[in-house]
Amino acid sequence: MKLSTKGRYAVMAMVDLASHSNGQPVSLADIAERQEISLSYLEQLFGKLRKGGLVKSVRGPGGGYLLARSAPQMRISDIILAVDEPIQTTRCAPGTPAGCHNNKGRCLTHDLWEELGNQIYLYLSSVSLSDVCERRILGSSGMFHGAAGAVAAQ
Repeated sequence: MKLSTKGRYAVMAMVDLASHSNGQPVSLADIAERQEISLSYLEQLFGKLRKGGLVKSVRGPGGGYLLARSAPQMRISDIILAVDEPIQTTRCAPGTPAGCHNNKGRCLTHDLWEELGNQIYLYLSSVSLSDVCERRILGSSGMFHGAAGAVAAQ
């Protein structure tokens, strides 16, 4: 499963907004420059984030965007879902009993991938925007990559 640029860029932009706002609106041009994201692409993403109730816009000189709720209250899953990014790991349409095979059957690994998608959603729902801003998500996940390499080398 790979998260598209839409979801990744939305999270990057929201972390930037939360980090640089200090109660004042932040311009998309500033976010675009710091995060090296196209301004026109950010405008599209922030339109969706605004419709999703995650940001509010301030017009006029010194205008820009503010978070619509506090960073500790905002979940990473909220951001990804607001920009229409599905958290899906199966080829099948979510919520339908039909599978991805031509005969509408499910593949043998369907439940495995569906549960992986559920776990990803649960994880992203457990992480707040402030967790990312304050670097509180660092854990031991990197150990698994090193451990696998060590086992393979034996």
